[in-house]
Amino acid sequence: MSMLKTRHKLPEWKLKIASEIRELAEKYPVFLVVDLTGIPAKHIQMLRKKLDKIAVLRVVKPKVALKALGEAGIPVKELEPYMTGQIMLIFTDRNVFEIADIVRNFVTNDYYSPGEIVDKEIVIPEGNTGIPAGPMLSVFGRLKIQTKVQGNVIYVAKDTVVAKPGDKISTDLASLLQKLGLALKEIRVKIKCGRDGHLIIPGDKLVLNIAEYEEMIKTAALDGLKLAVELVIPEPPVLNIVLVKAHRQALALAAEAGFITPETAEYVLRTAQLKALALAVEISKYAPDLGLEVKLPVQQTPTKVEKKEEKKEEEKKEEEQAVSEEALAEGFSALFG
Repeated sequence: MSMLKTRHKLPEWKLKIASEIRELAEKYPVFLVVDLTGIPAKHIQMLRKKLDKIAVLRVVKPKVALKALGEAGIPVKELEPYMTGQIMLIFTDRNVFEIADIVRNFVTNDYYSPGEIVDKEIVIPEGNTGIPAGPMLSVFGRLKIQTKVQGNVIYVAKDTVVAKPGDKISTDLASLLQKLGLALKEIRVKIKCGRDGHLIIPGDKLVLNIAEYEEMIKTAALDGLKLAVELVIPEPPVLNIVLVKAHRQALALAAEAGFITPETAEYVLRTAQLKALALAVEISKYAPDLGLEVKLPVQQTPTKVEKKEEKKEEEKKEEEQAVSEEALAEGFSALFG
């Protein structure tokens, strides 16, 4: 019996780590589970430095982590699918989406190794390689890179694509990239999941599209102001827009009804003229024998001064006839701060 207990007793270092993980889980309401498969130690060290003072990072075995988190009251049943392979826990009191965004966008670069699959196009740039002419010329040749030799130094004749997404890195290409100092392999950890309180969030749900959210907020703000205008909410910024709209509608109604005042006479006469011209055009179609000839006003090429005056007049009318989105946005900002 004593032998059985000894066999299943956890090593002291594992017990220490489990105790530390439990304490961190109790202290911090948020943590991420990240995948360290294929991630070099240098990247982890730099990430640790990046997150200094805002997070605590611990590399831990999945089974040890599950045991410790379970003792801290975390729903480990939901965590089990993510606790596989090489993992690291990142504890913090920051918002889970904020810390996930920082971790996901932290990138370091390294050289490709032979046999690795590339996920983006690789281009050898035109220009001086700094490599002496010699055996390396044959490497350039096998990779179908056009070169020339100047002063016993190899020059690339033009930008050359040597690999496309999905291609495997050859030994020649891996060697050439290192000699050219092109560390093009991007290294970043993959977020498996995040925990916020008792909520477990899959890694793919922790992606923030800031531009999309900003656009959604702008659209909601604009729609809110439009609704306030329709309901005539008695607030100064809304009433300013309502009065412009009411003035435009009143002019249109007066013109349609033929109600003449010093302010509406121009609009009434203009509307009547347009209706008369439209009627004459229709009559001339069906009764050409009447010899009714409709002469549309001939537009003369305006001078620069006239153009400026017309432009000002058009801008004025546009302001009176329509409520722009900018005006709505400004009104909404003034209304709701």
